[in-house]
Amino acid sequence: MLSEAVDRHIELYRSMGFQYKVQEYMLHSFVAFAQGRAERFIRTDMVLEWAAGAPSVRQRRDRLLTIRRLACALAAEDERHEVPPTDVFGRAPRRRRTCHIFTPDEIDRLVQAASRLTPKGSIRPITYRVLLSLITCTGLRVSEALKLGLPDVMDDGLVIRATKFRKNRLVPLHETASEGLWQYLAARKRIQPTTSRVFVSRRGIGLLYPTVNATSLHLARSAGLRGGPGLGGCRVQDLRHTFAVRSLEQCAGDRKTVARHMTALSTYLGHAHVTDTYWYLQTTPKLLGDVAAAAEALHRGGER
Repeated sequence: MLSEAVDRHIELYRSMGFQYKVQEYMLHSFVAFAQGRAERFIRTDMVLEWAAGAPSVRQRRDRLLTIRRLACALAAEDERHEVPPTDVFGRAPRRRRTCHIFTPDEIDRLVQAASRLTPKGSIRPITYRVLLSLITCTGLRVSEALKLGLPDVMDDGLVIRATKFRKNRLVPLHETASEGLWQYLAARKRIQPTTSRVFVSRRGIGLLYPTVNATSLHLARSAGLRGGPGLGGCRVQDLRHTFAVRSLEQCAGDRKTVARHMTALSTYLGHAHVTDTYWYLQTTPKLLGDVAAAAEALHRGGER
């Protein structure tokens, strides 16, 4: 009974445009927990016991709220389902992760580390070198780059299909980026891949996100950009943040120009709202200098 209800609940949220991947995992985990206790209905004590098994306050609260949404829907149909309270685990502070903004030298070291991947002479080092370079110069999400298909590579850029917000967009490429990508496709063709995905493994199949993430961490460590396992540092996702910040650094400092630039940048990155783009920005010495100059101009009676 609970299993069928969860499937309907997930289908409803996805029909409204939510990806609901993490929630799907949590809901099925809860159903397995309930079935292990032969429970057919949601009980508050059972929800709290299951949620308390998460390792952090935030994760315990996320578990609780996910099941609570399900319980609210089911209780409207059957009062035997109990709706747990929201504040049992309190509120975990939501801290924004500090992203690493790469310098040109660090990006070069990362790409060079990719070129040294083994097996030497295989498609693997070429694939990672081009993948990292493409994300760097376009700000693509890692998932978007990995989903690229051969028909998506066009003379005037890349077609990014069904993105995070279920929209398609065209990403223009600089001629050097386009040339490098076409050279990779020529090398890729020689191994006769079994997939139409652009970026492939040496076995000729599409690269998987967890594999790319793990390999990127290895490359960052070998390039001296990150400590050992368990230590913090740069991630492949930070290349997207770097693209956004460096783009803003190159923008003229007056207010109207910055506003137009942010609108264009938001569209280029595939964001639903310009406020989503602000999340990718953080201070650098260059930007702080621009802010200081604008403040000084405003203090003197000018307009920046």
